[in-house]
Amino acid sequence: MHLKLRQQRQVRRFRSAAKGPTDACNELINKDLGIKDTSGGEMPKLAADVHLCSVDKYGESSPVQKKVLIVDDSPSEVRLMTGLLEKEGYWPVGLNDPRRVEEAITNDRPNVILLDVVMPDRNGFQVCRDLKGNADFSRIPVIMVTSKDSASDKFWGQQQGADGYVTKPFTREELLRAVRRFA
Repeated sequence: MHLKLRQQRQVRRFRSAAKGPTDACNELINKDLGIKDTSGGEMPKLAADVHLCSVDKYGESSPVQKKVLIVDDSPSEVRLMTGLLEKEGYWPVGLNDPRRVEEAITNDRPNVILLDVVMPDRNGFQVCRDLKGNADFSRIPVIMVTSKDSASDKFWGQQQGADGYVTKPFTREELLRAVRRFA
C-alpha cells in the first residue's frame, strides 16, 4: 500500500471502540451529515456522492472510495488521471495493457472504467464492445477518454456501448464531471 494512500485512510478513518461497525456507520451518517432517521430503523437515503462505510480487517469503519479503472497504453496519461482522481477521493487503478481488462475488472471490481481508444493489440472500441457484450461486466459504465474527437468517433463509441466520451486534452473539470456522473 502506498504511503500516501495509507495516510489518506488514516485521516478518513472513523474510530469507535465502544460501538460495532454498523452503529459507527449509522452514527456517522446521522450525526455528522445531519440526517435524522425517521423511518423506524431503515437506512436513510443519501445523496449520490456520499460513500457508504466499510469495515477493514481491524474492525474500524472508514468511508468507501469508489474505484475507477484507467485503461491507457500511455503511463503518463494514467499518472495524470490517477493524480486528478486521488485528489477527489476516488481510488484509481491504472492498467497499460488492454488485453488484461477483464482480469483487472474481476480482481478490482471498479465502479467506472476510463478507456483510451488508440491502443496496441486491442483498441478501446473493441474493449468496450467486449465488456458490454459480457453479462458480468455490462453494467459497469465505460467512459472513452481519447484524442479522437470527430462526431463519427463519438457516434462509433456510443454504438459500441460507451456511456460517456471525454476528448484529450481534457480539463480537470471535464474528467471529474464525467466520472461523477457515472461513479
